[in-house]
Amino acid sequence: MKPKIIKILYWAFTILFCLGMLFSGISELMQTEQSVEAMKQLGYPVYLNLILGVAKVLGVIAILQWKFKTIKEWAYAGFTIDFLGASASLYFAGNGILMALSTIPFFIVMFASYFLWKKIQ
Repeated sequence: MKPKIIKILYWAFTILFCLGMLFSGISELMQTEQSVEAMKQLGYPVYLNLILGVAKVLGVIAILQWKFKTIKEWAYAGFTIDFLGASASLYFAGNGILMALSTIPFFIVMFASYFLWKKIQ
């Protein structure tokens, strides 16, 4: 693949991923009815929304910046841990395997962004 196409694909996947995570983080910070209900259904305290919301917003900032590569790596790792935790929580809360696998599209977009970033470097 040509470097220009790789950069275009990188930005397409990265912007798509970051918009999704930013929307999720802001809704958790705003303590929307849906995010509060999700925490209660999973058996977690509602204040966890604030922690996850801040982490997601900071993670998006870290992924969009180019100066600190290690921080960017840690942001991708943090989102991976978030998705794995969400999958496990959904499964163990009794929502079934299909619901637990609902995080796979987020994984795909995130890993596409990550691997294309590595190709650019």
